[in-house]
Amino acid sequence: MRLLSDAELAQLLDKDIFHKISSAADTLGLECYVVGGYVRDLFLERPSNDIDVVVVGSGINIAEALKEQLGKRARLSVFRNFGTAQVKYKDMEVEFVGARKESYSHDSRKPIVEDGTLEDDQNRRDFTINAMAVCLNKARFGELVDPFDGLADLEDGIIRTPLDPDVTFSDDPLRMLRCVRFATQLNFFIEDETFDALERNADRIKIISGERVQEELNKIMMTAAPSKGFVDLYRCGLLPRLLPELTALDIVETRNGRAHKNNFYHTLEVLDNVSRKSDNLWLRWAALLHDIGKPKTKRWNNAQGWTFHNHNFVGAKMVPDIFRRLKLPMDAKMKYVSKLVDLHMRPIVIADDVVTDSAVRRLLNDAGDDIDDLMTLCEADITSKNEVRKKRFLENFRIVRSKLHDLKEKDYKRLLQPCIDGTEIMAMFNLKPSREVGELKKALKDAVLDNRVPNEREPLMELLMEKAKEMGLVKEE
Repeated sequence: MRLLSDAELAQLLDKDIFHKISSAADTLGLECYVVGGYVRDLFLERPSNDIDVVVVGSGINIAEALKEQLGKRARLSVFRNFGTAQVKYKDMEVEFVGARKESYSHDSRKPIVEDGTLEDDQNRRDFTINAMAVCLNKARFGELVDPFDGLADLEDGIIRTPLDPDVTFSDDPLRMLRCVRFATQLNFFIEDETFDALERNADRIKIISGERVQEELNKIMMTAAPSKGFVDLYRCGLLPRLLPELTALDIVETRNGRAHKNNFYHTLEVLDNVSRKSDNLWLRWAALLHDIGKPKTKRWNNAQGWTFHNHNFVGAKMVPDIFRRLKLPMDAKMKYVSKLVDLHMRPIVIADDVVTDSAVRRLLNDAGDDIDDLMTLCEADITSKNEVRKKRFLENFRIVRSKLHDLKEKDYKRLLQPCIDGTEIMAMFNLKPSREVGELKKALKDAVLDNRVPNEREPLMELLMEKAKEMGLVKEE
């Protein structure tokens, strides 16, 4: 962070776009300020092309005047119902809004809006670090207006609301998720009184649409260490209301002196491990959900201790309902996450034994183009504190990766599907789609994957006929 004087702010704002806004405001006789994230990011020395401008008066009028100055290359969008306008120019977006004050009803986050002063507008801002404004009028160009000591909070790394946090969060419960999101993105702490208000108002999140919730969750997921955000969401009571399947993992049971690990904190460790390796949002979702099937599959076995057999399969079946509830995409992205959850134990099973070509071929066939992401997830899943065991797993994963590379080089992906398909099998034995067809296809596929026969028509046909005779589909001669 860098502390900036008004003169230094004026120097940083010494750009054509701000001078044009200034000229338009002075010509119309209106006060004009750049506010919010753009100002915050000036002090944090972070690049930003999204500019929010508050006008004491009509923001639309200044937007229209700016469009005239910028000419045909600028695009103006006006939203008169909301009193806002947007100007897009080159790689910049400038949002204009008239200063306003807001009031809310208890069952809606849509405010009743009235014209207001700059002070009114800053009062309605979510957090002190987003309530700072810098004047753009020529006479005061670069002057910081910071009534809530947002600059001090920025310096101390604190997220705090400008006014009573209970009112702030109750009025617009989405701000609770934004609070956690900003704390995670900036690696800040949430001030105690503000955090207490999160706990008191957590139930208000139910009036927020799934679309807005998932937007904030995705932003938390894409931070450098998303675990921080999920711990804060859990501590304040929001996570049990949004992802109860995840908080159900926060339990450790002991029987006969044997305990299983805490799968909630293990999951967050896996998520952070994946986040250090990949910017793929959906791979991160797969990491977050990879163990959600464990509570439903947990069993005690006197010989083995705690087991979670088939938790990957059960977890994969849970993914669609979670995506549907959170309004996440129900397309190939959901199927990708479900697939990785389902397969995430396979490389671990392989790595825990002798790494055979046959097992790796099967893995490659089932994972397809997502094999590299699956391996990234599985490597991230090794969080054992037993360094010897961890080293052995990672070394075996290296062998798995090496074999995968060799198989790809030989183009096994193309060769793994038997050249005799289900349609031909049904025609040969006069069958309809049925269990018998599935068994015959599986027999051929297993033989190819195990390298018992080459993927060629003649040896496969011979094998097919033998299997069909065993099943009574062909009469003995």
